[in-house]
Amino acid sequence: MAEVGVHEAKTQLSRLLVRVSSGEEITITRGGEPVARLVPATPRRHRRLGADAGQVVIAEDFDASLDDEIAATFE
Repeated sequence: MAEVGVHEAKTQLSRLLVRVSSGEEITITRGGEPVARLVPATPRRHRRLGADAGQVVIAEDFDASLDDEIAATFE
């Protein structure tokens, strides 16, 4: 893992991003102390509509009125 100072990180950001995009991790230091890390971003997963179809069951009486006693606890 490479280390660069804050000043170098500011002036060489584009080059550092190229290195990071190829898989390298870079630590940014201030006064020799680590303050941040540049790491490759994880790619977003594409969501597929309907992927969970059939995994959730909604009861027939889902929207039926509650008993008065149960409804009173929510008021």
